[in-house]
Amino acid sequence: MESVQDLRRRIHSVRNTRKITRAMELVAAAKLRRAELRIKALRPYAETMNELIAGVGRASSSLRLPLLERRDEVQAVAIVPLTGDRGLAGAFNAQIMRRAFAVERALQAEGKAVRWVAVGKKGRSTLTFRRRELAGAYLGFTDRPAYEDAQAIAHRAAELFTAGEVDRVTLVYNTFISALTQRVTEQDVLPISADILETDEEERAADVLRGDFIFEPEPEQIMERLLPVYLETQVYRALLESTASEQGARMTAMRNATKNAGELIDTLTLHMNRARQAEITQEILEVVAGAEALT
Repeated sequence: MESVQDLRRRIHSVRNTRKITRAMELVAAAKLRRAELRIKALRPYAETMNELIAGVGRASSSLRLPLLERRDEVQAVAIVPLTGDRGLAGAFNAQIMRRAFAVERALQAEGKAVRWVAVGKKGRSTLTFRRRELAGAYLGFTDRPAYEDAQAIAHRAAELFTAGEVDRVTLVYNTFISALTQRVTEQDVLPISADILETDEEERAADVLRGDFIFEPEPEQIMERLLPVYLETQVYRALLESTASEQGARMTAMRNATKNAGELIDTLTLHMNRARQAEITQEILEVVAGAEALT
């Protein structure tokens, strides 16, 4: 049995750990609120971008742009897992990499080659440990991603796609549902789906009422400028979703750690009280035995 002094030291250590986990929980909660606000702020921009692309697409009978090119035979696919730069977030990073490797195995079973673009230190370290060759790595911003970070990732993905090194680009990330729930999502971002150019009957009727538009420059040139921005927006939205998911997972993990630390303190305190009681009982027995020896 541990001594009272050893148990007291353990209790002190666990209390210090509980203070740290509690502080990390509060920090993660504050970052989660900011991430949710950023996601909400992005939605109007993304919706307007979709409407603008659809409007320009209606003005052109045929668009042959590199980012819209859907190749008949897919020979290589780029997988872009969006992980965090830090741990202590439960299974957040592990479930992303688990899904990414599952996608890799499925593609290789079909005879397709796989290229990797790592986002986040955790993803990069896992890929390098497993001896995967990286076509790019982007680190140090997952706590608060900026639009410039999404631009860099989107530019590299578009570069691989237009150069013919890959025929498809897939993001693997956690979609934020709530602080307790995150859903692993696979999203093909290249080639850009032609569905964004399609419109429903109500929009076509509205166009007839508004009349024809005169585009300057030509619709194809406008679309050539808009599609890279659309790709950047999709990557940026995924980064924000991943950030919110990471903070939610970390907040939940730290809350559970704080709760477990409290339960451990209670258990250790009980053991310490029992050990102290045993020491007191032993001392009383020694005093009684000494008194009887003197009589």
